[in-house]
Amino acid sequence: MKHWLQAARLRTLPLSLSGIILGGFLAQSKGFFNWKIFAFSVLTTVLYQILSNFANDYGDGIKGTDLHKLGEQRTIASGLISVSQMKKAIIFLALLSLISSFYLVYISFYPKYQKELYLFIGLGIACIFAALLYTIGKKPYGYLGLGDVFVFVFFGIVGVSGSEFLYTKFFDYYTLLPASAIGFFSVAVLNLNNMRDMTNDALAGKKTLALRLGLQKAKYYQLVLMFMPFVCGLIYVLKLYPKQYESIIFMVLFLPASIFRRQLLSIQNNEDFDPFLKKVALLTLFFAVLFGLGICL
Repeated sequence: MKHWLQAARLRTLPLSLSGIILGGFLAQSKGFFNWKIFAFSVLTTVLYQILSNFANDYGDGIKGTDLHKLGEQRTIASGLISVSQMKKAIIFLALLSLISSFYLVYISFYPKYQKELYLFIGLGIACIFAALLYTIGKKPYGYLGLGDVFVFVFFGIVGVSGSEFLYTKFFDYYTLLPASAIGFFSVAVLNLNNMRDMTNDALAGKKTLALRLGLQKAKYYQLVLMFMPFVCGLIYVLKLYPKQYESIIFMVLFLPASIFRRQLLSIQNNEDFDPFLKKVALLTLFFAVLFGLGICL
């Protein structure tokens, strides 16, 4: 069980849940919240994230990418879990994710919203394929430097706007602003991971965006990724809640974010990026909660 929990990489869950939590808050601010939808949104997201982590462990493990990986130990590369065991676990998690997705869509849209039901079934299937194809296959998109785009879309736009739509049944263009905020934070965590693993990825032929940019430019990219969420958040609340002063409560996080940015600039050894993965993931979760509370109070 210890090895499976290690493969599940539970420290990634705060990041994946941030978009779902913020989507629920946005729906509540418009009077459409539903606890049942929220509960199954959380369950489905957790299953997607663990599936993605298992798939990454498997994909990088069989390609030899994780042999000299810094930070958290991977189970396939270290021999803690066999390739056949992980294959079975991935299939099992994919089926569970699919069932949870179908039920979430069913309780959200059936029987009144048939078109939306089929659209979100397709979206759920796309999420499963996105989780699998990051490192699995002949041309996994994570090895082509496209991971940043997919993380921004699925953790940010789909995670926030999609989860809000489950409650409201309509798309709000303004939601793209807080959705982008979560997307930027999520890419920031991925970029930290990729800066930590630059040497190992170069040896394995994994051409992440951080590797393509080089360490110094990847650091500047990180600064932008951690600054933009506050810009997006401010534009949203100043546009929609100009007289609701508590809506800017999320800005208290700008100070720790600034401290993190300064510390990251001074890092010279790749392994020193690892502690910031958890810090920025938790920063994202706190951002989602404070932003949501600010617009709902």
